[in-house]
Amino acid sequence: MVNRKIAISESAAESIAAIAWYIESKGMVATAEKFADAVYDFFEKLSNSMVTHALCRDRKRAILGLKCVPYKKKYTVVFWEPEEELVVHEFVLSKQIH
Repeated sequence: MVNRKIAISESAAESIAAIAWYIESKGMVATAEKFADAVYDFFEKLSNSMVTHALCRDRKRAILGLKCVPYKKKYTVVFWEPEEELVVHEFVLSKQIH
């Protein structure tokens, strides 16, 4: 298994941090840390160069060549995958993608 380099945009990192902060504000500090770790581990699984993913169903993102993958049915990871790296653009609620 050959992994590509992973680059995460500032907006995606801020979204993950905001969700983790929300979980932490509910008194679940360990759960917030586990959530953030699990998301970044998921990004590493996406970086496998042997697997390609489908374009987003959202027309605007598909025209830009972005690909979408659901994460735990509630969130969507929007990324671009050139040959040598994986660039994560967005980490959003699945309801926000039309």
